[in-house]
Amino acid sequence: MSTPPPRALPSPPSEEEGTAVPPLSGGPQGPTALRPLLTTVLDALHEGASARRGPLPPGGPEAVAARVREAVGAALPPEGTGADEALHTLVRLLAEGAADPAEPLCAAHLHCPPLALATAADLAVSALNPSLDSWDQAPAASALEALVTAALAAEVYPRARTADALVTTGGTESNQLALLLAREQHGTVRLVCGENAHHSLHRAAWLLGLPEPVTVPAPAGTLNPTALADTLTQLPGPVLVAATAGTTDAGLIDPLPEIADLCGAHGARLHIDAAYGGGLLFSDRQRAKLDGLDRAHTVTLDLHKLGWQPVAAGLLAVRDPHDLDALAHRADYLNADDDTEAGLPDLLGRSLRTTRRPDILKTAVTLRALGRTGLGALVDRVCAAAREFAQLIDAHPGFELYDTPTISTVLFRPTGSDDADLARVRRALLTDGRAVLGRARLDGRLWFKATLLNPHTRPGDLAGLLKLVEGNTAR
Repeated sequence: MSTPPPRALPSPPSEEEGTAVPPLSGGPQGPTALRPLLTTVLDALHEGASARRGPLPPGGPEAVAARVREAVGAALPPEGTGADEALHTLVRLLAEGAADPAEPLCAAHLHCPPLALATAADLAVSALNPSLDSWDQAPAASALEALVTAALAAEVYPRARTADALVTTGGTESNQLALLLAREQHGTVRLVCGENAHHSLHRAAWLLGLPEPVTVPAPAGTLNPTALADTLTQLPGPVLVAATAGTTDAGLIDPLPEIADLCGAHGARLHIDAAYGGGLLFSDRQRAKLDGLDRAHTVTLDLHKLGWQPVAAGLLAVRDPHDLDALAHRADYLNADDDTEAGLPDLLGRSLRTTRRPDILKTAVTLRALGRTGLGALVDRVCAAAREFAQLIDAHPGFELYDTPTISTVLFRPTGSDDADLARVRRALLTDGRAVLGRARLDGRLWFKATLLNPHTRPGDLAGLLKLVEGNTAR
């Protein structure tokens, strides 16, 4: 057999009448075109972060908007400024005006600083631009997604031989999918969830035309099993119970084994929203907090929280893959019957979206690079930082600690302050660009919320955060 001649590189597109055709990011010549642009982007990111000098830009909304308007000018100019100038100006503007979760004092939300290697992997996805709506648009990406989602589903359901997981944009989409699968399995299902449940569950019930959810008390921040038992006894089926493993406000975990027992006794379907807490599965020290997770029919995960992935990196794990049959859909140009019968994978039933990026690549790179042990070590670091911060608060006479953190969220408030004072201090820190703290209302009071997702945060950073709050409280 003769060896085929080497493939010749395509020639760059010709210029017509002096108008250059911008280069593309894919193909053999794509990396050559990208390399100088990446240098521009990295320089602009560095300059912007240096100019910001803190976790977010100072001045508040009006000042930031004014700087954006001044830098951008005409958003669609008659003539372009060129790739280098446009990239440098706007990337620097974005970096200077960012609330950067890589800054230790940017600790308000479940919004992690992504790992550099995951971000680099995401660049490859943008450069190649596959779409996971048919195999012929993403041959390797579709196979990679199948491998990685199966591995992550096995983390959630270690005793199930056929568990599966779908890639989503995050907890909101995953929760909506969970309700949709329940509806398709059981008809007009009634959602029962705690007062502590994420708002996306109520919105999903509304979007899907389900009855008004039944809300169960969560007096200590977690769903009350006794109240749940009373509700399930009185409520006619079919019922979907949604529990939470890592609440948005305080990072608390519902009593999952007790809830699973009640669902089993009453024939209710169980969904667990572990968008925040699911990352504890990677840690041998922490995963026991999720006992009972594998008894749920569906589980929400978010690896752009305790997984250090760029947005988006959500998953919905399912114990029984047959539940996913409800998502089957046909479009002849994407998954014609004869193509499927010939062996081409059918991807339309893997999402409610049609065009979608292979977001699994960055996760696959992270899992391969760090392994379970490496990811678990990151989880342990942020949980330890939260405990250290809580101890620092508890020992300080000027502050009150809500409780020992369950995951990596710490709630606290200045001693003797009222809710209005707390809200004022939080906004003052935001306006000064000094710190980004969240807010949570529990036990009828407002608390500062520090969500520690940065594994590089040091004890000195946390002590400095307390000093900032203390200084503004005294004003």
